Amino acid sequence: MTRRHEPRPQIRVVHGHRRAYVIAGRGPALLLLHGLGCDHTTWSPVVKRLARRFTVIAPDLLGHGGSDKPRADYSLGGYANGMRDLLALLSIERATVVGHSFGGGIAMQFAYQFPQYTERLMLVAPGGLGREVNPVLRALTLPGASHALAVAASPPVLALANFVGSRASAAKVPGASDLLGALSVLAGKHDAAERDAFLHVLRAVVDWRGQVVTMNDRAYLTANMPTCVLWGGKDTVIPVTHADAARRAMPSARVELLPAAGHFPHEEFPDRFASILTDFVRTTAPSVYDQNLWRSLLRQGRSADPAPSAGTVALPLQRRPARAMGAAAPAGA
Repeated sequence: MTRRHEPRPQIRVVHGHRRAYVIAGRGPALLLLHGLGCDHTTWSPVVKRLARRFTVIAPDLLGHGGSDKPRADYSLGGYANGMRDLLALLSIERATVVGHSFGGGIAMQFAYQFPQYTERLMLVAPGGLGREVNPVLRALTLPGASHALAVAASPPVLALANFVGSRASAAKVPGASDLLGALSVLAGKHDAAERDAFLHVLRAVVDWRGQVVTMNDRAYLTANMPTCVLWGGKDTVIPVTHADAARRAMPSARVELLPAAGHFPHEEFPDRFASILTDFVRTTAPSVYDQNLWRSLLRQGRSADPAPSAGTVALPLQRRPARAMGAAAPAGA
């Protein structure tokens, strides 16, 4: 159910496929990319706050939410192409790209493929910085996972799991910080088309050993791209130790830790998240694409001298009330 006062989803057809998105506010553009198995509603706690200063675009990625779920290209590059074309249809020339989890991998790929359209990057617990990922996601890449997922996503089983999960979360059971978010990814997966799309995307980036894609080999290209990396200290989906990998791979990036947050800091602490993102945009100049500089970075490769590290900032938090059970939230790399 759409939340009260939330922007109503709109539809654009891109390359013959329906793409759902919400757009709100005025000002510099923010493109918010959700994680695996989610949709635009994961950003609902922050859209209204951000729309006071920005034009906020939050799409449902192909295969997710209200967008079509065809047999199609679900690669990171394919998603980046789709986002470029959606922005073109909306007459938005450049944006600060914000990606959560799997969406962080898309954001990084977008900046790599289309640096001329990217003003800044904000990566929220992104995939692609190491192999480690929650073992449940690894298990879902194995044969037979579709049948197991169908059972787990059936309304009676999901209702019981949500009841238990909400109690565990309220009681602050160790390891339960991401339980409701992980369960909410099951919503809708009893539908075969949505379940198949989810598993198709998952298997493109994860196998039984962990994450199979990496941004580490090209992360040096962010040397002249304002970049902020944000991680929750209680993340149970992608470990917070990957924040250190981000600092090594992108020494010029601003890295911030929210010690009390799990994998979904934008949902758990929307005020702090919006404040960090707003401050990041306010205090950095948008990247300007320079073909000669880009060529120079490519020639130097990973041996290029890094800019001074921005360091890691740990921030105290005040938790917001628990979200409604129907709120969607991704759990993915």
